[in-house]
Amino acid sequence: MKELPYQTSYLAYIQLEKTLSENTIDSYRYDLERLSSFLEQRHINAVTGVTNAALSQYIQTLFDMGFAESSIQRTLSSIRGYYGFLVSEGTLKQDPTELLEGPKRSRYLPSVLTVEEIMRLFNVIDTERRGGIRDRAMLETLYATGMRVSELSSFTFEQIIPEEKMVRIIGKGSKERLVPIGDIALNWIKEYTEVERIFFAKPGTDSTVFLNVRGNPLSRMGIWKIIQRYILLAGITKKVSPHTFRHSFATHLLEGGADLRVVQEMLGHANIVTTEIYTHIDREYLKEVHRSFHPRYNKQQ
Repeated sequence: MKELPYQTSYLAYIQLEKTLSENTIDSYRYDLERLSSFLEQRHINAVTGVTNAALSQYIQTLFDMGFAESSIQRTLSSIRGYYGFLVSEGTLKQDPTELLEGPKRSRYLPSVLTVEEIMRLFNVIDTERRGGIRDRAMLETLYATGMRVSELSSFTFEQIIPEEKMVRIIGKGSKERLVPIGDIALNWIKEYTEVERIFFAKPGTDSTVFLNVRGNPLSRMGIWKIIQRYILLAGITKKVSPHTFRHSFATHLLEGGADLRVVQEMLGHANIVTTEIYTHIDREYLKEVHRSFHPRYNKQQ
């Protein structure tokens, strides 16, 4: 990724002056390069052209893409430090991060798609076009399992247990959870694997399920962009992100009568205390709840 102006000088400065670890420096570098890509897409190339509004939009985009609050807070720290450095060096006269705030959860609560909107979204995907089967399989998987976008990006074939219609999801802190997936999503993954994945895979491609045109795992931004394209085609005016599918998954199960603690188990939301309770839930009961209440479990497509 492209560096921001004076980025190397800033990172050298904080490494010497603040004696930060190599891992922290690498994290700051990645944060700044990701910001550079965002600004470049909006044709903001000069450091003097960066505004508080542009940075606020960037932070909101990270939130919409499902980044953890801790990652967003670190990104804010990286950005504030970088622009503060530019001001102290005389490169900038005014700091664009002076009034920059983190996303307010009450303002950015994810919307919920109705079952009808989910179907509209799926139905606008042209599976005759290259990438269409992949996109359908990917969105079916998001909705069927309630995965986080980061979990979907790193999802591998080894995590699928087809004979049990379950997937093993690697969540935050490398914690694993078993979640039912159902026939429809499994069938779309199978079709994608047999028909289309070969066109994306390259020599050296690993067992990650969903790939981009370079044979690499789809990134959060890549998944987000795919969703935005279909939201537009479906004529859905709600604010939709990958996290919307997770939120819709949980909401539709609960509205159907599913037990809250079972849904929390599927989402991987339990804290240390409640996890001890949830880990004893029988997987057959998990599958039964999913089969009974999820609108897209049955084989009929």
